[in-house]
Amino acid sequence: MDGDVIPMEQRWLLLIHQLPSKPAYFRVKIWRRLQGIGAVAVKSTVYALPANAETQEDFEWLLKEIVEGGGEAMVCEARLIDGLSDGQARALFDAARDEDYSGIANEARALSARLETAGTSDERAEARSQTGRLRKRLKDIAAIDFFGATGRLSAESLLAEIERALAEDTNMTKQPPEIPAQTAATLKGRVWVTRKGVHVDRIACSWLIRRFIDPDAAIRFVPGKGYEPKGDELRFDMFEGEITHEGDRCSFEVLLVRAGITDPALQAISEIVHDIDLKDGKFGREEATGIASLIAGVCAANSEDEQRVTQGAFVFDNLYQYFRSKRG
Repeated sequence: MDGDVIPMEQRWLLLIHQLPSKPAYFRVKIWRRLQGIGAVAVKSTVYALPANAETQEDFEWLLKEIVEGGGEAMVCEARLIDGLSDGQARALFDAARDEDYSGIANEARALSARLETAGTSDERAEARSQTGRLRKRLKDIAAIDFFGATGRLSAESLLAEIERALAEDTNMTKQPPEIPAQTAATLKGRVWVTRKGVHVDRIACSWLIRRFIDPDAAIRFVPGKGYEPKGDELRFDMFEGEITHEGDRCSFEVLLVRAGITDPALQAISEIVHDIDLKDGKFGREEATGIASLIAGVCAANSEDEQRVTQGAFVFDNLYQYFRSKRG
């Protein structure tokens, strides 16, 4: 069909290896090297990377190291036919990176809490040092985040908030900085852009845009990395987007404030979206588990982003009516 884009077949590199039982430190060394290059295990002795010149070199150096240590190894290029789909393989990489990002986000939250009570220059200097170490770890993880795991947004925004507070040399407050509201006129008639593979936060934002901000809004779905906005486009829930995670707020929460919307029913929905998206239990919304399952079902049943947004809108329409009726 004209205009249809046929997705390119994903090619994979597989490292198939067997290590000597001793010494134990050698097995640990190889495991750490595999983690460092971002490889994931698809079987106990088979690790995968997306195929490109850089990852091939990573595996070839590791193969040399394994053989010199008394082990056996081979590297091959493969395509997945049955048993594991490309999507499932990419999900393994995203899960591994999300776990890494979650670790940084948790440490950033703990650092932020300590910073609130840091009264001496030495304490703030130590906070700067810790922030620098977290920033380096985040950069290293992003370098092996091959498919754009969503956890990076939260880690990035939490670190950025700490860095802003340290730069201003003021004590952090428990509330994130105020986000300036924008007039309805500045948000209408715009082309909205977000990452492909939409899930709860992007689906909810798309619903909010078309339901309460601009019914005729055009929404485009683009690659998560390296996209440069064109003309009057507004990026949302993207790493460098105009409307995205800020502090511990998800994109839906930020969009509500930017649009100057104070509807209590939408505020309740924003708390649910937050708990699902950031997984930090901040609001403890009992509805989060059920809504997460519904959205997961929408995503599983619909591969196209516009279909997900359309079907997800029914979920949020009904949820909105539920909270509106509770007010009455």
